[in-house]
Amino acid sequence: MLKKSVALAAASLMMASVAGTTLAAGRDYISIVGSSTVYPFATTVAEQFGKTSRFKTPKIESTGSGGGMKLFCAGIGVKTPDVTNSSRRIKKSEYQKCQANGVTDIVEMKIGYDGIVVANSKKTAQLELSRKDLFLALAKDVPDPKGGEKLVANPYTTWKEVNPALPATPIEVLGPPPTSGTRDAFVELAMEGGCKQFPFIKAMKKKDKKAYKGICHTVREDGAYIEAGENDNLIVQKLEANPQALGIFGFSFLDQNSDKIQGSRVDGTNPTFEEIADGSYPVSRPLYFYVKKAHVGVIPGIAEYLAEFSNDRAWGEDGYLADKGLIPAPVEERRQFARAAKELTPLVMD
Repeated sequence: MLKKSVALAAASLMMASVAGTTLAAGRDYISIVGSSTVYPFATTVAEQFGKTSRFKTPKIESTGSGGGMKLFCAGIGVKTPDVTNSSRRIKKSEYQKCQANGVTDIVEMKIGYDGIVVANSKKTAQLELSRKDLFLALAKDVPDPKGGEKLVANPYTTWKEVNPALPATPIEVLGPPPTSGTRDAFVELAMEGGCKQFPFIKAMKKKDKKAYKGICHTVREDGAYIEAGENDNLIVQKLEANPQALGIFGFSFLDQNSDKIQGSRVDGTNPTFEEIADGSYPVSRPLYFYVKKAHVGVIPGIAEYLAEFSNDRAWGEDGYLADKGLIPAPVEERRQFARAAKELTPLVMD
């Protein structure tokens, strides 16, 4: 009898050891990486999900859109993230990298919209900027101020030199690094929007698209543009400390810090919830996250997390994410992506 009890105890210990090894080898929470802009929205959903479901609260890292895609596309398995947030759509090159590494079934979720703001401290006056002003202030090479169809290294040091209607303060802009989706969207929507107002540069697009993009998308590196990392809260703090500086980040950070900072008008339009929602604010973009279908059912709670995010109580017009500054997508678009989340429809890129 004693021998039998000892044998049973030994068997139980062995089973517990095996179970512990299996748990250690696996993961019992959702791992999310990516965009600093999507981070506050994903965190809000994750916290709500952790409170109201039987699953653990997902762990989220703010790595930037590009950094998140790199981690996400590294492969399948518990050592890689399940979800990556992105403040721009996945690039074809990233999609191909994913496919090559076995991340073949990717579910795309467009969660809503965001505006990119150029903000300053409320201790100073609100600025009236155009996309042309932003290109001339921040591009590495610009049209020669003396005239002609010639490009020169950016000579502008003050906003007044760029546009006589602007103040004679130094051009000092705190913004995201190249790995950020906000940076990608800013150069495409704001800088390129101003760049193509010069006919000779616009004409390059048909002749030499690479050269055109190089001019319109390359940010100066002489100190006027300061890379402030992926921490948008740090930019807000620096704007408070230096009222002459400007900062570039998503609308939600302006919305949450409206007591300290203000958004510049761009091409005559204020960066407000309404203007971004109706498309009149020119520097706005969609926000996304991407999910590995292969991890659903293996990592606990992914399908349920998708269901929480794609519910109107979260991303709808009266949802809790609108209170955080997310601009809800139109009803039909929300239905389309909620269906993709439920059916785990893989993204196909040609």
